[in-house]
Amino acid sequence: MVEPGRNHDVKSEVMTAILNISKRLAKEKKGALFVIADSEKITGNYRPHYPQLQFSGSLLSKGMDSVVEKLSTLDGAVIFTPDGMLLAYGSRILKSETLLGYGTKHAAAKGITSYDKSATAVLVSEESGWIKVFQKGEIVLETDSVDIEPSTLEKISSFLTNKDMALLASAGIAAAAGFAPAVLVVGGAYMVVKTAGEVISSTFKKEKNR
Repeated sequence: MVEPGRNHDVKSEVMTAILNISKRLAKEKKGALFVIADSEKITGNYRPHYPQLQFSGSLLSKGMDSVVEKLSTLDGAVIFTPDGMLLAYGSRILKSETLLGYGTKHAAAKGITSYDKSATAVLVSEESGWIKVFQKGEIVLETDSVDIEPSTLEKISSFLTNKDMALLASAGIAAAAGFAPAVLVVGGAYMVVKTAGEVISSTFKKEKNR
């Protein structure tokens, strides 16, 4: 993990760390819900199911990703501030909106991001092994568990936190105009990004040295 510092885009690094944890969980078909929100806005909108331990450092501190991966398997959401401070784990989100055809994690992700427009929720489905990112009550990104190049994942994370479309272009993602969002290409990771009425899709595969 990279320690946070002045020259880093900490919010993007936090998003990258959560997506990496999510991919590991998805491979094992373990469900999880992560919420990234300002502490003032999330206060009063969750209720822990378990006694809470206090952790020093942040998600970007060495070894903390392994701790968070374990905590995420508890019933309920793991909640972070945008700079990676752990606020709570195993928590029920009190803002909930039904997403037809889906369960309580989807309802929580939709509800909290509808209530707090600046919040982001990352949901890992234990049934499908897919990862969904919610912002403003909508699913803005879906991806499978296949690894992608770290530099590409970093650009995706920067897009999610900074909304810079140029980052998507630099990651090799082009608008898929006229194509359905559920086009699967065998042999790589599948990713769908939804932005301003467009569906952007691409396939990525983390190449291994031979």
